Order: sequence, then structure tokens, then C-alpha cells
Amino acid sequence: MSADAPITHDVLTIPRKVPEGPLNLVGLTRPAFRQALIAAGTPERQAKMREAQLWQWIYHRGVRDFSAMTNLSKAYRAQLAENFSVDIPEIVSRQVSADGTRKYLMRIAGGHEVETVYIPETDRGTLCISSQVGCTLTCSFCHTGTQKLVRNLTAGEIVGQVMAARDDLGDWPTLGEGMGERPRLVSNIVLMGMGEPLYNFENVRDAMKIAMDGEGISLSRRRITLSTSGVVPEIARCAEEIGCLMAVSFHATTDEVRDRLVPINRKWNIATLLEALRAYPRLSNSERITFEYVMLKEVNDSEADARRLLKLISGIPAKINLIPFNEWPGAPYERSDWDRIEAFADIIYKAGYAAPIRTPRGEDIMAACGQLKSATERAKKSRAEIAAEAGLSTP
Repeated sequence: MSADAPITHDVLTIPRKVPEGPLNLVGLTRPAFRQALIAAGTPERQAKMREAQLWQWIYHRGVRDFSAMTNLSKAYRAQLAENFSVDIPEIVSRQVSADGTRKYLMRIAGGHEVETVYIPETDRGTLCISSQVGCTLTCSFCHTGTQKLVRNLTAGEIVGQVMAARDDLGDWPTLGEGMGERPRLVSNIVLMGMGEPLYNFENVRDAMKIAMDGEGISLSRRRITLSTSGVVPEIARCAEEIGCLMAVSFHATTDEVRDRLVPINRKWNIATLLEALRAYPRLSNSERITFEYVMLKEVNDSEADARRLLKLISGIPAKINLIPFNEWPGAPYERSDWDRIEAFADIIYKAGYAAPIRTPRGEDIMAACGQLKSATERAKKSRAEIAAEAGLSTP
């Protein structure tokens, strides 16, 4: 394996062209939302009230047609329709796994595509959303990492994935239903789809502020988890400006191995990353950091690895999610044997940490962790080509 594998793709991103025509209200922060209304002719003394009315229609009711917003005058609805739109990503395709997992291919401005996954469970419904088209990073075990970064998603395109999924699931309250009157199908959000969220910080922050807003989608910050590969400078900022739960794609217990699996480790190594994480629970008042650890056969799955992991995270409120590797065409790794995964988990558990083994979901539709890659970029590549891109040698 080459130590020269790139940390990020050497590629120029495509700038997002702002579409002409009405301004899309989806993704605007509260202050920007109100200012847009004023700029379009809403009297300043009415702006706060109008903002609240529209916010509830769009984010609590899921209504996008101004003519259906019946507590507004017809003249004002016409004024809104002339100046604004309420646009979200388009669902191009939906695949439903045998286990109920849904994978959506969503099209955004410019014709680009991202994938979003809904995972139903008995006590929750988790939506895994994307923050970039492609990915900034080149993690060698991740299918998304073989797709070069195209561009960052806007705040509207990020929160719009939540809205589109709720459309498909019929998860909006009906007229007359108040907040919290029935179980929510989308009860949790994880920023674990395509892209590195902390390399698109402002848009992710603004989208999650909208998702957490009590007059709209209204998800608790404890029901939102952001997963990072370890962009250290943004970790404290995430705690202060978003305050959601934090998960870290850890995957190795030595810098030598993590340099290969998660090349960003060469920029911010394990010791630097852990130092930032030790401060995070205090900053955000979160309960635990989640350490994500993909189980790769004969790479990071030994009992010695398990014991090193315990030493590294000592003193950090933590749980360890063990993820059986989800294979994809041309993947340069194999999933650890089940008895090896269970032995690893047992060592962690006996040390007093939660160590759930994540049940692979949606593998039959390539919706499992590390498998996402938009269909237009899913070009057939040989195992040798993928390994070469990742700086790996093949057997």
C-alpha cells in the first residue's frame, strides 16, 4: 500500500450556478428568510408574522404550493408565487430492500445526483443524508470515496432530502393535526451519506438548524448525528454552532493503518483527533462520542486492535459501533469473519463500553454503510483500478 495515496481527490469542483427566477425559500436561515420577504414587498411590521406562517407551512406541513396556504390572503399568496419558489431535490428512483430499507436517488440543481437512505426500525426511523455530490476524501474501504467530489450541497439541498423522504413516506401531519400527535417515520437524521459534512460546514449547519427548529421539522439535536472522518479544526465549531451528536469514522488503532484506510489521518493523526474529541462532550453537552469501526479482515480486527482501541478512547464518553464491511464491486477488502467480530466486540463490552455490531441494512440494493455512489458515477472499475486509485496494492 502506498503512503502517497491522496488525502483528497485532486479535482476542481463544479461551482453551483444559482438558477434564475424566483428565490427558493428552502434552506434560508430565519434571518435570511425574513429579509427575503421584506425585499419582496412584505411590510417590515408584518415580516415576523409572515415568516412564522410560511415556516410552518413549508417545514411543519410540507406544503409547497403558495395557493394552498389558506391563512394568507389571495393577494399575498400571488405576491409570494411571483417572487419565490419552494423547491426540494427530485426523487429520480426509489429502491426498497427486502428488509424495508429505502434508497433514494435524488437529482439536484445542475442535474447532479445524490443518494439518501431511509432505515426503518421498531423504535425509530433513521434517514441517512448526503452533504456533497461525491466525496472530498479517498477512504480506501468506501465506495463513495471512489467517486470524485463534484460540489457541496446547499443548505436547501441537504434539508430538502429530509423533506423529499417525508413526502415519499407520507410523514407530514395532516391539516388539523398538531405537532407530536402521531409517531414520526423520520425520527432521526444521520449525516453519514455521500461526502464529508465538516468540509461543507456552513451549509450543513444551516440545514440542521432548520431541521431542529421547533416550529418546523422539529427534531431534537440528540436525534441528529454528524459523522466525520476527522476534520479536527471544525469539530469544536460543530459543537458550538450545531450541538448535535458526533460520530467519528475511526477504523484503526495505529496511525500506520489509519493513514491507509482514512488518508485524512496524515493531516490530523489519531492523537490530534482524540484531543479534539475529548473536548466535544463538554462543549455540546452530548452524552457520548460514537466511534465507527468498520471490520476489515486481517487489517484492523485483531484482539490487539481491540485492546489498543480501549487505551486510545480511555476517558472519552463513548460507544463503539462495529460495522461489518459492506462489500462493493472491486472492493480491495473483505469482511472480517463473524467469530472475529464477536470476539472484538466482547473485549470492548467487557471493558464497559457499548459495542453494538451494526446489522447490515439494504445490502441487496447497495444502500449499506460505505456503499453509496450516485448511479451516473457508478462506472464499472476493476479491483486493480480501484486499488490503484486508493494507493493500495492488490494480491
